[in-house]
Amino acid sequence: MAPHDIAGIRIPDSRLARELTQFIRDTESELLFHHSARVYCWGVLAGDRKGLKYDPELLYAAAMFHDIGLTARYQTSQLRFEVDGANAARDFLQGHGISEHDIETVWNAVALHTTLGIPQFMRAEIALVQAGAGMDVAGRGYDDYSDAQREAVVRAFPREADFKHGIIEAFYQGLKHRPDSTFGTFNDDVLAHKDPHFHRADMCSIIHASKWRG
Repeated sequence: MAPHDIAGIRIPDSRLARELTQFIRDTESELLFHHSARVYCWGVLAGDRKGLKYDPELLYAAAMFHDIGLTARYQTSQLRFEVDGANAARDFLQGHGISEHDIETVWNAVALHTTLGIPQFMRAEIALVQAGAGMDVAGRGYDDYSDAQREAVVRAFPREADFKHGIIEAFYQGLKHRPDSTFGTFNDDVLAHKDPHFHRADMCSIIHASKWRG
């Protein structure tokens, strides 16, 4: 793909970006790969529209790694899937000589991409990964993108006809073995939707059941 053929969006084409892309392609399903690429595109368009300064390569790395924690290689992990993804990004970038400061930015962008109300006050790369993910999964900010922009991105990285079902299923497969990791997040919505035996933790009940008196 040429660097400038998606609504003016430049897809990073450095050696790091190419190796990163291949790593994600080899690890994720086509659905997750296309989703991650679109997250980058929506993030770039949002950043440019808002006049934010960001590092495209760091944004690309975070977008591409943000859902890797849902894949089969983490089927025994008990960490939040976002943390698995953040750790995977960190390990990959450390192996390519990226500075610890930049790695921390990518780690935070991946780890916080499902946490609402915080990333928008952090570095642009962190804010834009969440914005891109929210746009692609839930349509947050949909009307802020032009028809031409949406069509160009989806043409480059197709959105499957059953994407809504597919992304819910991908979440479920990545979460069902670690239900406790979803406490306090909207990831438990997926388990509640897919598993009739799943019971959400209740913070008020946890407080009342604690060993503290009074």
